[in-house]
Amino acid sequence: MHIEPSIVDGAKITLSYATATGALGYSAKLAWDMVKTDGAMSLAVRSVLTTAMVFFYFQVLPHHPVGVSEVHLIMGSTLFLLFGAAPAAIGLMAGLLLQGMLFAPIDLPQFGMNVTTLLVPLFAMAAIAQKIIPAKTAYKDIGYGQALQLSTLYQGGIVAWVMFWAFYGQGFGAANMANTLTFGAAYMSVIIIEPLVDLAVLAGVKTLSGLKDNGLFEKRLYASA
Repeated sequence: MHIEPSIVDGAKITLSYATATGALGYSAKLAWDMVKTDGAMSLAVRSVLTTAMVFFYFQVLPHHPVGVSEVHLIMGSTLFLLFGAAPAAIGLMAGLLLQGMLFAPIDLPQFGMNVTTLLVPLFAMAAIAQKIIPAKTAYKDIGYGQALQLSTLYQGGIVAWVMFWAFYGQGFGAANMANTLTFGAAYMSVIIIEPLVDLAVLAGVKTLSGLKDNGLFEKRLYASA
């Protein structure tokens, strides 16, 4: 979902600095809350894992330019279910920054837009997960329907933000409309795949129940709220 260069430029890009500051500030709050409950070491280890995973998703897995951005498998719901909101947010931010610094410096001016696009849907998904997953249900026991809802929320949020940036930067001309809608249609196709990945990963996690108390995974992964 890397916004193409020049989609938003000039003075308009200032807005992305403000939205990114807000997103990173809220990530810091989540991180501090986790430190108080799970400890700094747990946050650090999980964040290293999520950063490595996001870097792999962005740099190694197939990704194709479509319209105003790129289509990626980001696995935001997978990161959230396994590691929690704070490590997922840190991993998305750090993995995106690392990829840009090492392999795609042309994307760095768009970092504010891209990090906003990744993090705000994550926060929304984390909040709504509390409503669609009963308190008595551990994450490892969720069904396809719940995984689909989480994936749809996250991917839909990403598409909404990309469309916002595209229309904000380039207006509602026919060409921009076509490019933006083409991206949206292509990106939403990952909704078919990501819930299956979530369930496959969670099925594997069930065999690792001996790790549930070592701080490596989100506590809710193995235990009800």
